[in-house]
Amino acid sequence: MRALLFLCFGLALAPARAEPPPAEVQRHGVDFESWVRATFFNHYQPPAYTQKWDIPAEANTRHGGIPANPKTAKFKSPVGLGDALRQFDIDEPFLLIIGYWEQRGPDKHFVKIAAPTVSPETWRRLWGPLTRADLEALDALIRDRSRPPEEIQQAAQAMKSRPPYSESVIVLNPKIDRKTQRRLQCSLRYEDVFQHLLPGTDPAAEAAPTLFGQPVPPLLASGPRQFTEPPQPPKLPPLLHLDLPPRLSSVGG
Repeated sequence: MRALLFLCFGLALAPARAEPPPAEVQRHGVDFESWVRATFFNHYQPPAYTQKWDIPAEANTRHGGIPANPKTAKFKSPVGLGDALRQFDIDEPFLLIIGYWEQRGPDKHFVKIAAPTVSPETWRRLWGPLTRADLEALDALIRDRSRPPEEIQQAAQAMKSRPPYSESVIVLNPKIDRKTQRRLQCSLRYEDVFQHLLPGTDPAAEAAPTLFGQPVPPLLASGPRQFTEPPQPPKLPPLLHLDLPPRLSSVGG
C-alpha cells in the first residue's frame, strides 16, 4: 500500500513534459552553405564568420582556385551581399554561388542555382560611378547617433535615391533600428545577376537545379520563417485526492 501511495504522489507531482519551442529557421541557408563546402571544397570549415571570404582561395582546389561566397535568396528576390564597404573593396576574382528557393507549403525548395565567376572589372562596373568616399559618406550618416533613427532613415533614403548612389547596379540597403543596428549593406537584384554576371543564361526556375553538375539535395530546404517565444514553465497537474485507509491516515500507524 505504501508503494502504491508513493507511486500516486509521483505521478501527481511529475511536471508535464515541455514541448520544444518552434525553431527560428533559416536553416536552409546554413545547410546550403554546408553542402557546398562539403561537396565542392573538401569539407572546408571557416574558423570565424568574420573572415573576408566564406571559402578562401586555398580551399578551392577544384573550381578555379579563387575564393567563393555561397548565398541563398528567395526565387526572383535580391540576394544579400553583406557589408557594402567590404564588398566595394573586393579586387580579385571570386565565385558567387547563389541558391534560389521557392516556398511550397511548409517547405522551401531550391529551384535555381547561379554560380558566376566574377572578375574585378565586372564587379567594379556594378558599382557604377560610386567611389569609396561616397559609400563612407552614406555610412557615416547611418552611424550618426546624435539624431533620431527615423530622421536618419529618411536622410539615408533621400541620399541613396540621388546620383551617384542611384546609378549603381548594386543596391544599397541602410539598416537602422532603435536599438543597436546601424549598418550599410548591399544586395543584387535577381534580374541583374543574370543580366550582368550570367548573360545568356535562362533565369527560369528548374525542376532539378545543379551546381557543378551535382543536383542540390532536396532536404536542404526548410519551412517558413518562425520566431521563438520565451519558453513557458511547465504546468503541473492538480494533486490527486487520495482516500487513505484509517490505519495509514496517521504517522506511525
